[in-house]
Amino acid sequence: MAEIINLRQARKARERAEAEREAEKNRAKFGLTKAEKKKREANDKLFVARHEGHRLKRTDEPDAG
Repeated sequence: MAEIINLRQARKARERAEAEREAEKNRAKFGLTKAEKKKREANDKLFVARHEGHRLKRTDEPDAG
């Protein structure tokens, strides 16, 4: 005897699986999580601040202050 299945449930399960495959592709395509993006942005800001902190003042420029 054949197994009785609910077609609506089978359709929804198939759509969920398809959506999950699409999501997996997008995660691979777009990469970083929000936390990883924030961490990278913070590291970039720190690098810029440290780089600017090592900048030498030119003696022929008038002081802005």
